Amino acid sequence: MSLFLVGLFAFGYFASGEVVTADFLVPFPVALVSVAVAVASISAYLFAPSEKLAQITLAIYLGLSANVALLLILTHPINSPFIALWILVSVFAGLFGTRTLIGFLVGVNIYLVSQLFVFHQLDAQSDILIFVLAYEIPVLASWLIWHHKSHPDTQKDKAYSELVRELSQVANKSEIVINAINDGVVAVDSQGTIQLINPAAQSIIGWGKQDALKLDYKSVIKLLNKTGEAVNENTDPIQQVLRTNNPVTTNELQLETSSGKKLLVSVSASPVGQIGAGAIIVFRDITHEKEEERQQAEFISTASHEMRTPVATIEGYLGLALNPNTAAIDEKARDYLTKASASVKHLGNLFQDLLDISRVEDGRLKNNPKVVDLVAFVGEIVSTFDARAKEKGLVLMFKPTTQQNGIGHPLSPVYYVDVDNDHLREVVSNLIENAIKYTLKGNVTVDIIGDATHATLSVHDTGIGIPKEDQVHLFQKFYRVDNSDTRDIGGTGLGLYLCRRLVETMGGRLWLESLYGEGSTFLVEFTRLSHEEATRKIETTPADMM
Repeated sequence: MSLFLVGLFAFGYFASGEVVTADFLVPFPVALVSVAVAVASISAYLFAPSEKLAQITLAIYLGLSANVALLLILTHPINSPFIALWILVSVFAGLFGTRTLIGFLVGVNIYLVSQLFVFHQLDAQSDILIFVLAYEIPVLASWLIWHHKSHPDTQKDKAYSELVRELSQVANKSEIVINAINDGVVAVDSQGTIQLINPAAQSIIGWGKQDALKLDYKSVIKLLNKTGEAVNENTDPIQQVLRTNNPVTTNELQLETSSGKKLLVSVSASPVGQIGAGAIIVFRDITHEKEEERQQAEFISTASHEMRTPVATIEGYLGLALNPNTAAIDEKARDYLTKASASVKHLGNLFQDLLDISRVEDGRLKNNPKVVDLVAFVGEIVSTFDARAKEKGLVLMFKPTTQQNGIGHPLSPVYYVDVDNDHLREVVSNLIENAIKYTLKGNVTVDIIGDATHATLSVHDTGIGIPKEDQVHLFQKFYRVDNSDTRDIGGTGLGLYLCRRLVETMGGRLWLESLYGEGSTFLVEFTRLSHEEATRKIETTPADMM
């Protein structure tokens, strides 16, 4: 409409060829305001932010209405050929709410009163009738047209505004929480572009917020493996999450900061929404923590190593005292010395476990895999526990063995695995020893099953079982189930932790299945070798390593 008025002004100006005067069809002030309204409308359409569009639209509409009113005043409100423009403009007043309608009615009536009683421009009744029909009726019609439609829209607008307000409050709270977290938090979209980075992350990696946003995360979060090489798609936790939509947590990576400094970090990446939609990465600098762990492990290793010698000496002298060929003691003293010898052996085992754990944690534990027939190897270990099981009145069974004339024969198939024999012996011995220790009556069953690619060893007992809330902590260091069933049973809480670490060192997997009061089953899974592959490995192994 503004462009139409500008066009009429231009037509009148160029048609007459005269300087602009008040006699033109469209007066110059109206044309000037029309240009301003047209420019504002086009600018709002192209550049106005969506959240401010409603207010800007109302302002432009009011400017257009005022311009049309000025046009009518300058060209006589009753005889003006532009009355139709006012009707068209005022019909849309109701679209902007009740306040706008009331404002239009008040303005029209103030003008009507001023023309009647101040300026005496409307004398005839016909003028008044024309004024009411042309200026007031369209405003009332606007109310009728838009009232029923605007009411539900108003309710929707209120609901929408309320929702926006609540979401804004939630977003603000979330931002406050994220900014208060001491761990680094970074959010990326499906393309790996950084959408959010909290102050802790900025401090750790040395990137500013404005510099990091909208960049590919690989240029900001430079993850390295233990050897200092950049992670690839298979070892990058963020890529794994975007590709599989499964959370990934690791403590085995380094992070290179913007200054080139390398930090040991704990990284936890979690998916957002559907697969590939994005990810939240939380990371923490654990360099100091790892250094403290290294120092603790070094102290434990040194102390355990130094204490083994006096413990071994005490054990040796106790053995001599208990030997009737080397010492003569009464039964009461023998009972005391027997208990002391058992405690010293337990102490020696504890020191040995601590040494093994320190070697595992600082990477000094060697892993020398050899091909072994799992059934035959485990069968030999099981046989060494027969006497201990009979002492408790338990039945110890090795399922892959049948008895023929009192002689055990392993059943086919043969399960070949390539593992460190010493580590495997320690794991199996520990699991069987625990099963016997925590089983008051019934049996302990050792079994080996498998398929074409895996071999699984299981140690099942009919013992006290493990409560569900303790199962998730069972393989942690120094953790022991603390209840009335276990309080009188000795232990250090290191055996299962060491078993898990040894199994992982051999490339296997250890887990638990248990029902409290009904027994437990510990399972160890290794990759199975085919007969041909096992034969080839055995033939190529040096004789001194067999």
